[in-house]
Amino acid sequence: MIRFSKLARVTAALTTPLTAEDFMALFNPVYSSRQLRGVVTRVVHETEDSATIYFRPGNGWHAHQAGQWARIGVELDGVRQWRSYSLSNAAGHDPAITVKDAGAVSHVLVRDTKPGDVLFLAPPQGDFVLPEHPRSLLMLTAGSGITPVMSMIRTLIPRRPDADVVLINSNSTPEKSVFREELDELADQFPNLTVRHWFTSTRGRLEFKAKAIAELCPDWRSRAAYACGPEGFLNDAEDLWEREAALERSRTVPDVTAGAGAEASRTGTLTIERFSTDLTAGAGHDGGLVTFEQSDREVQADGDTPLLDIGEDAGVLMPSGCRMGICHSCLVPLRAGQVRDLRSGELHNTPGQLIQTCVSAAAGPVNLDL
Repeated sequence: MIRFSKLARVTAALTTPLTAEDFMALFNPVYSSRQLRGVVTRVVHETEDSATIYFRPGNGWHAHQAGQWARIGVELDGVRQWRSYSLSNAAGHDPAITVKDAGAVSHVLVRDTKPGDVLFLAPPQGDFVLPEHPRSLLMLTAGSGITPVMSMIRTLIPRRPDADVVLINSNSTPEKSVFREELDELADQFPNLTVRHWFTSTRGRLEFKAKAIAELCPDWRSRAAYACGPEGFLNDAEDLWEREAALERSRTVPDVTAGAGAEASRTGTLTIERFSTDLTAGAGHDGGLVTFEQSDREVQADGDTPLLDIGEDAGVLMPSGCRMGICHSCLVPLRAGQVRDLRSGELHNTPGQLIQTCVSAAAGPVNLDL
């Protein structure tokens, strides 16, 4: 029996200048021992500027949980560029991403992608997932924030008749509301899902006040809440939950079932998924030449763009996670130079120091160990 490594050497000799991997890829486009890939199986245009792209991943992909996201890579002008997208399909099915045409990578995905195209992939990750035990849920979404929540709804509602989900989904107009028709159909089919559409063009901005939310979901305080959307939308939601928690603490109502001195908690938890963070506080305007030493690439960067984006635009495979300075998945060693934290303005220039590329920009020449 010939071992694979020996077979690969024989194949390489017969297929030169193609490698054995190139030869295998002719028969299986997602085959690669070096880079996880997926082949596009279907493209569905949701609105005039958004599309859902279904793909079949190759070996190395692990099944996603509802609500998680993955990094997707595409080739633009010969340079591989990466962006992170929430997975919108139900857990247990082949994955899909729902993309809005905003930015170079998203534009290509929405306008140019077709079945048979190959995407570069990184495994799914993220903690914005359904609770481990059954709970009554309140989903608060705005715009593209519906994407990870749609994965949760598609996963939970058809499979769990005991589920109890209320969705408040805010968009500017019905035409811009992604998944609107499917959500209405699911709500008609399954009594355990209630959908409340809020269109700002006719009703104004959704107010995060206790009375306003109660009109849409009377028992909102007792539900575990999930929120995803623009930064202002999420900040308003956080403020409401914090106000309610403070009000409860001031009341200090004893819970007789929990023993003397315990307080009754009437407001459920709030779990938030953010797509961005405020980087304006520490904007530096310095910039400089960024050298990615392992990749042998140099890029002239401004002082306002995170090094993560600079590297991805240059085709460097950058580690990343939350992209807002929380998870520390993007940490890389600073070889030389100086960077600025875009949240605080703090400068970092110690060789060997681990820096967060998603919230750091060049403040002069920078050498990174990538």
